[in-house]
Amino acid sequence: MKNLKYWLGLTLMGWASHAFAQSETDALRYSQLQFGGTSRTLGIGGANVAVGADLGNLVSNPAGLGLFQQSEVSFTPGLNIGNTTTSGIGAQLSDSRNGLQIGSLGAVFVNRRPDDDNTSDWRAGAFAVGLNRINDFNTSFRYSGTVQDNQSFFQRLREPRLLNGSLPQTLDDIINQDNTGNYLDLEGLAYGAYLTNIQDNGPGTAEQIVTVPRSGPITQQETVVNEGSQTQFDFGYGASYRDKIYIGGAIGIVSTRFIQTREFIELGTDPSSGVSLTLRDNLETRGNGFNARLGGIYRPNDQVRVGLSVQTPTFMQLDDTYSTSLTTQFTPPVEFVNENGQVIDRISDGSASTSGEFSYRLTTPFRASGGVAVLIGKYGFLSGDLEYVNYPSARLRDDSDTGLSGSFSSQNDAITALYRSTVNVRIGGEARYNAFRFRLGYARYGSPYEGSGQDGSQNYFTGGLGIRQNRFFLDLAGVYNTGNQYYRAYTLNSGNEPVITVDANRFTTSITAGITF
Repeated sequence: MKNLKYWLGLTLMGWASHAFAQSETDALRYSQLQFGGTSRTLGIGGANVAVGADLGNLVSNPAGLGLFQQSEVSFTPGLNIGNTTTSGIGAQLSDSRNGLQIGSLGAVFVNRRPDDDNTSDWRAGAFAVGLNRINDFNTSFRYSGTVQDNQSFFQRLREPRLLNGSLPQTLDDIINQDNTGNYLDLEGLAYGAYLTNIQDNGPGTAEQIVTVPRSGPITQQETVVNEGSQTQFDFGYGASYRDKIYIGGAIGIVSTRFIQTREFIELGTDPSSGVSLTLRDNLETRGNGFNARLGGIYRPNDQVRVGLSVQTPTFMQLDDTYSTSLTTQFTPPVEFVNENGQVIDRISDGSASTSGEFSYRLTTPFRASGGVAVLIGKYGFLSGDLEYVNYPSARLRDDSDTGLSGSFSSQNDAITALYRSTVNVRIGGEARYNAFRFRLGYARYGSPYEGSGQDGSQNYFTGGLGIRQNRFFLDLAGVYNTGNQYYRAYTLNSGNEPVITVDANRFTTSITAGITF
C-alpha cells in the first residue's frame, strides 16, 4: 500500500500526462533493453557472455573479441511481426504491426601471433566496430468498452492536478496558458474545449471544478501506435593472454527515436445529455547517449569458459516534441447562463490544443553480467548468463544547457518506489554437424515492478540454423517474445480507472551473412 500513490501516477498509461511532463515510464522505456546482435547470438537466446568470437560480444562482453581467430564482417537484416490482444473493458481486440529492421552490422579486425611465436604472452588482439539494435518500440494496440461515470475521463477532470501539484483556486489556474496562448496541461485543455469550469460555492467555501452535465452509458475507445528503436554504435577491443585470460572494453553511442500517436474517444450515448470528446496526442522523442563496458573471460581448460562484464549507466540527452488536441461535441448544445439565469451562449462543440518542446537528461541503470560456457568437443556448446539490472537507480534531470529549470524529484521518487532490481536469465546451446550449426535458446527477463501485483516479465524462445563454408557463413534465427503490459489512459485518485491488459507477442526473424578474411 505504501506505493499506491505512485501506481496511481504510473504512465504506461496515457494522459497522466505525458504531453506535458516526462515521467518514470520514460525512464523504464529506455532502460529495459532487449538482447540483440548477430543471428548466432539471437539463436542461443543471447547467452554469449562467456562464448566469445561473435560480434554480439560488443554489446554483451567485449572480452569475447579476444577469441576471434580471423577477421570478419557481417550484416544482419530482420523482420518483426508483432501482435497484441487487449482485455479489461469490453471484448478482446487484436492489432498488429510489422516492420523491417537492421539488427546488426559490423566488422572485427584480428591481429594474432603465429603459434610458434613465443616472444609475448599476449597472443592476439581484435578491434571491432558494430551497430546493434538494442530496443524495439514498434507496437500498436486498441480497445473499446463501457465504463461507469465514476471511472470515466470526466471523473479525471473533476480531480484537477496542476503542474505545480496544487489544486486550482481561480479561473486563471485552470486556463494555465503560456505567453503564446498554449494551454500548459490537461486542465487547461478541458477548460478551452468547454468541458469544465470553476463553480463558486459562496463566501468562505472553496471553489471546485465542475464538468458539463452528462448521463447514460459511457463508451471508451482508444488506439495507441508506437514506433522507433534504440540503436547502439560500438567500438571495442579484446585481447588474449596466453589463450587463457581474455580482457576487453568497449564504448557505446546510443541513438534513440520514439514516436507515439494516441487517439482516445469517449462517447456519451444518452441523446438528452450526450457529450463526445476526442483527445489526440502526438509525441516524438529523439536523443543520444553514451556508455562503456569492461569484461573478462577465463578459460581454465579447453572445455570451460567463465565470463564477467559490467556496463556503466547510459548518460542520455533527450528532446521531446509534442502536440495534444481536445475536441468536443454536445447534444443538445450546452447553455451558459448569467447570475440572473439568462442564457448568454450556446455551445455545440469546442476545441483546444497545445504543442511544445522540452529537453531533459536521463541516466539509465548500471548493468552487470556473468556467464558460463561448456564446450562439448567438436559437437557444440552450452551456455548460460545472468544479468543484473538496477532499475531504481535510473534518474531524470533537467537539461542545464537549455537554461530550462524544473524539478524531477517527484518522478525520481516514483522510480525508486515503483521499480526494483531484477535478474535476467539467458540459456542456449549450439550443436555442430560438419559445416552445419543448430541452435536453441531461452531467456526470461524479470519484472521491473516493485510489489505491483502486475507481472512485467518477458519470455524469449529462440532457435536458429547456420552454415560455415570456406570464408563465408550464413546464420538464420527466430525469436518469439511474449509479455504483458498494463495501460491506463488516465489515473484517478480512487485507483478505480480502467486498466487495460495488453498481451503482446513478437516474432523476429533475422539472417546474418558474413565473410572472414
